[in-house]
Amino acid sequence: MDAIGERLAEVRSRIGTDVTVVAVTKGFGPEAVRMALDAGLVDVGENYAQELLAKAAAVDAAAAGDVRWHFLGHVQGNKVKSLAPVVAVWQGVDGSATAEAITARRPDAALFVQVNLSGLAQRNGCSWEDAPAVVESAPGVRGLMGVAGPGDPRPQFRRLAALARELGLPEVSMGMSGDYAVAVEEGSTMVRLGTVLFGPRPERGDLRR
Repeated sequence: MDAIGERLAEVRSRIGTDVTVVAVTKGFGPEAVRMALDAGLVDVGENYAQELLAKAAAVDAAAAGDVRWHFLGHVQGNKVKSLAPVVAVWQGVDGSATAEAITARRPDAALFVQVNLSGLAQRNGCSWEDAPAVVESAPGVRGLMGVAGPGDPRPQFRRLAALARELGLPEVSMGMSGDYAVAVEEGSTMVRLGTVLFGPRPERGDLRR
């Protein structure tokens, strides 16, 4: 078993097989996508539009059809047109206008509304109070997404999972390399893992948003 396979097996031993693992290849080259596919992972996430498009183009045509691309970053309106043909899952939706723009370009897309769990101004996501309205703005919303802020992540994750239940949403995307086990304990159905699968992230190249 290769290194990625061994690391994935360790993750699975902690969270089971029912939780979706999104391989976050931010900062790694296209070979990371192929390694994820070889390990049996089809969900691949990127935070930057240009990096995602470059990797999608670089992965050979045979493998590209097996990738379900997730866009994890803040969704800028001017990027929706270029990303829509490639991205199947949008995890950074934080407003009704964004949700509607994606749905208009990609009606079959799965949307996750990102909630600003900590309320810090520098963090992406809509407020807890605005989340229900954003969820109702587009039929493709599948769940909620959040990134834990400073402090104990457990109550933040617990609150997000509770809100998803209240809104009747089947999915909750929360948990990254440092806190994914806690997130799953609190109800996460999807975790976004980078360094725990691929090792330390290299310095970023010249790819931009």
